[in-house]
Amino acid sequence: MKKTFKLLSFTLILTLIAGVFLFTGCEKVEKDGKDNSFKAIKDKGEMVIGVDDEFAPMGFKDKDGNLVGFDIDLAKLVCKKLGVKAKIKAIPWDTKEIQLQSGDIDAIWNGYTITSERNGKVEFSKPYMNNQQVVAVLDKSSFKSTKDLAGKVMGTQVESAGLEALKADKELGKNKIKSYDTYQDALLDLETSGNNAVVIDKVYIGYAMQQKAGVFRVLPETLSDELYGIVFKKGNIKLRKAVDKALDELYSDGSVEKISKEWFGENIVVRNIKKQSSKDLKNN
Repeated sequence: MKKTFKLLSFTLILTLIAGVFLFTGCEKVEKDGKDNSFKAIKDKGEMVIGVDDEFAPMGFKDKDGNLVGFDIDLAKLVCKKLGVKAKIKAIPWDTKEIQLQSGDIDAIWNGYTITSERNGKVEFSKPYMNNQQVVAVLDKSSFKSTKDLAGKVMGTQVESAGLEALKADKELGKNKIKSYDTYQDALLDLETSGNNAVVIDKVYIGYAMQQKAGVFRVLPETLSDELYGIVFKKGNIKLRKAVDKALDELYSDGSVEKISKEWFGENIVVRNIKKQSSKDLKNN
């Protein structure tokens, strides 16, 4: 069931196997001298989209086991515009780039943060959403700011932007860090005192706080600002451009705003800004 809420305003190091996939994939594009990525999608009539099925409200399973979420609705809308079916596939988040390079999925579309390192390894769409990495604690805790967390146990999701932001923080990065398969697991451990605080996407914790009123609280400091992008295999430029064009058209006609308001209570989608406007890209 869709919920609305007001917006409360991850770089993966590829394994050697992923690197092999990336190298061979790029080599093929250069050798062939042509890019058939969009034609291949049109020919098979579907785009396979990899998502994390526990990243509410962007992509998650509802009470009936159906994959729902803002990103899923947006992906379906874009695929319809492109004249293909959106095939949503739940994947382990720490294998996302490997599955993309091997061709198991055509895109990663689920709150994926744009960074300069990733930008050299995958094709990014234009940014479509702002987000921040924040610190969530139990509402009943005595923590008032991140300064109060010195020596405490920090939780976050494995291979996430939250983990990177946590490690990069001069003070919090000194703490013991526990990584979890999902943010849901991290928050559950927070509730049982398995950790003292969770570094997490603002869009995720905002939704979680709606579902469990009075359980969590967000500290005032922001660890990082970021932009979300849709991800394609390096060299799949025509597919990336087709998706960008479809998104622009759907943004202009109000379709994107409509589904954003259904999920967030307001339009939080951004368009027509350059990838380099991401703080991470600008600093590198």
